[in-house]
Amino acid sequence: MNKLLFGISGLPIGDGVSKFKYSTGIEYLSEIGLDAMELPFVRSVNVTKKNQEEILQKKSEKDFYLSAHGSYYINLNAKEEEKKEKSLERIIKGAQALSLVKGTSLIFHPGFYLGMDPSIAYNEIKRNLERLPFFGVDYRLETTGKGTQFGSLQEIVQLSKEIESCKPCIDFAHIHARGNGCLKEYDDFRKIFEYIGTELGQEALNDIHIHVAGINYGPKGEKNHLPFKESDFKYEYFIRALIEYDIKGCIICESPVLEHDALLLKKLYENS
Repeated sequence: MNKLLFGISGLPIGDGVSKFKYSTGIEYLSEIGLDAMELPFVRSVNVTKKNQEEILQKKSEKDFYLSAHGSYYINLNAKEEEKKEKSLERIIKGAQALSLVKGTSLIFHPGFYLGMDPSIAYNEIKRNLERLPFFGVDYRLETTGKGTQFGSLQEIVQLSKEIESCKPCIDFAHIHARGNGCLKEYDDFRKIFEYIGTELGQEALNDIHIHVAGINYGPKGEKNHLPFKESDFKYEYFIRALIEYDIKGCIICESPVLEHDALLLKKLYENS
């Protein structure tokens, strides 16, 4: 990718009265200056043959970037084989639907440790990820916000090194919460991009997918997302690191005030 795009997770808020569907959401977000939307497949996959054409038309007309967040009900380290098979089915269904609208990345949380040694969980999750068929959509493994969830930065990057179809989704809010507020200084943000570049190469920094928001957390990690200005997330340092490393790709804002915080980031980026 040759630039950095800014967008939101799910449909926009708008005036709080208007209701959006995917095609009108794309149009509205483009009009206010945003570039991307992450379709919420978290509880059901809602791109079908019925709405495919209108989504494709708006996507093409506005030169808009689409990704999707896969099901919440995924655990590739489940103890029951049936749950692992159902998890793979949900991932595949999401990737197929995203490919219908020429989307780029399917984001999902790979699984949980379930009290297992992390290395055992890693190997089982890797084994199952390697079974996924390719639909022209990147499988983006998301860093997670709690220590009980598989998905440290190191685990996600290592899987992305070892499996060709997988790439990272770096959720800075989750990293911050998982580390009980660990992103305090500019250097904390810089080191993340430095690590990704060292392990995955410049190509990864030129095609990155990022989630970001303010976040409420405690010793056990993530509690809930917050607007940037109601949190301790140092978004100014985050923007500075994006610029220093000339990051390209897509930033998806998951703040409760969605497009308002996405525009806050984009304007700060463009004016820095």
